[in-house]
Amino acid sequence: MSAQFLVNAPPVPPSVKTASSLWFTAVGAGVFEAALAVAGMLAEGSASLIGLAGGLGIRLAVFAAAIFMAVRLRQGRGWARIALALTLGVFGTLSLVIEPFQWLMDGNAIGEFFADADVMTLAFTLSRVLHLVAVWGAMVLMFNPASNAYFHSTPRLRQR
Repeated sequence: MSAQFLVNAPPVPPSVKTASSLWFTAVGAGVFEAALAVAGMLAEGSASLIGLAGGLGIRLAVFAAAIFMAVRLRQGRGWARIALALTLGVFGTLSLVIEPFQWLMDGNAIGEFFADADVMTLAFTLSRVLHLVAVWGAMVLMFNPASNAYFHSTPRLRQR
């Protein structure tokens, strides 16, 4: 039987703790957005629970992976930092901004968006903004000098 442990692990800097917390915040915002979207589709009758199951399953897997990687990030796992940056930092951000960007490129104006928005739309928009701020904040903090020093000094796991 083997146990894994870190030998002489440096303390986790505040920047890494905060980045990890921001990833948890992003997941929470994503869950809230998904719940609002599902509630809206069910209320409109544009989707059934069966029809939504696949998309919800994918979201659940992404949320679980994000939480797993955020925990590993806090533990100094460099692979988690890179994985979070590439998957959720890059592709996740694109998935969050592409629809609003396309909407603006179609000639719509932000003023008309707010004039026509109902409470659900405003709640979703506020959550999306929080989601993006959390992701971008985590990205900056994961790669600042204190975080870089932490990831470069964290000892590797040893087998016992």
